[in-house]
Amino acid sequence: MTANLNPKVLLIIPAFNERENIGPLLLSLREHGYEALVVNDGSTDDTASICSAIGASVVSLPCNLGIGGAVQTGYKYAYAHGYDIAIQFDGDGQHRAEFIPALIAPLLAGEADLAIGSRYIEKEGFQSTFLRRAGIRYFSRLIRLITGQTVTDPTSGFRAVNRSIMAMFTAHYPTDYPEPESIVHVLRLGGRVAEVPVLMSERAGGRSSIRSLRSVYYMIKVSLAILIDSLRGSGVHRT
Repeated sequence: MTANLNPKVLLIIPAFNERENIGPLLLSLREHGYEALVVNDGSTDDTASICSAIGASVVSLPCNLGIGGAVQTGYKYAYAHGYDIAIQFDGDGQHRAEFIPALIAPLLAGEADLAIGSRYIEKEGFQSTFLRRAGIRYFSRLIRLITGQTVTDPTSGFRAVNRSIMAMFTAHYPTDYPEPESIVHVLRLGGRVAEVPVLMSERAGGRSSIRSLRSVYYMIKVSLAILIDSLRGSGVHRT
């Protein structure tokens, strides 16, 4: 396959009450030359107005849909507007723009349909909390058991997809804590998944949505969703 040397790339930034982080993040991305769409997921702070003041593209949802609904909105936008690659990029300052070229390289080479930025290949930079790391190891083993493929960082929200997967995600995307489940869905439908080593930073401000008792709900809900998805029929989706 001939590499696309000039892909049309969109960064999808789901944001819920990220006023402390979103401004500096957008300015940094602009300095790196990247086009971004902020999906304002029903924020109750001034996240949307900060984005507008900077001149960033913003889609404001009328209510909070959660990470899955916000990201799917971004995929629908990217697919409808003819982007070749869509990159999910968190609004909390953890993801680093200097790793975007490495992240999209497997897509440009035609070697993968979904590329995931993993902090656990070289195990450098911010490695998350002990509880989060335990959950990541659990989901990594569950995905390997079901699909036969090892994914070292299945909860990573730093990921890039081509138009084939964009089309798939516009039709179906998990609504709640979607990252591990979406990997199984892509593999079940014949998509190719690759990981690239990245460094991540600690959240610059605000707080994560996965805390204490919610982590127990997260583990149970996502495990059931993965198992249910794995029992569905297989097939290859290409656009």
